[in-house]
Amino acid sequence: MSFFIKQLILNKMRQLSPEEVLEYGKKYGFSISRQQAQDIASYVRRNNINPFDKRERKKMFNDLSQITNPETANKANQLFHELIKSYGLEHLFE
Repeated sequence: MSFFIKQLILNKMRQLSPEEVLEYGKKYGFSISRQQAQDIASYVRRNNINPFDKRERKKMFNDLSQITNPETANKANQLFHELIKSYGLEHLFE
């Protein structure tokens, strides 16, 4: 079952839109500009990221820090962790 859930998560990440990033930001109390949301969504769609691996997640947030800025990367990281918690999926992430 966890393989199926992981595939769903990967597919969702590959289809992430800037509007969804903005919506998630509002829902979880993070202020992200439209440009930041576009940069985050574009990066996630363009790169083949394994979010279940701690090292790859760290690389992703380091890359986002360079693409946007450290504050935006931190917001994206916080948002990512909030989403994991809200769906009760902590066990899938190393």
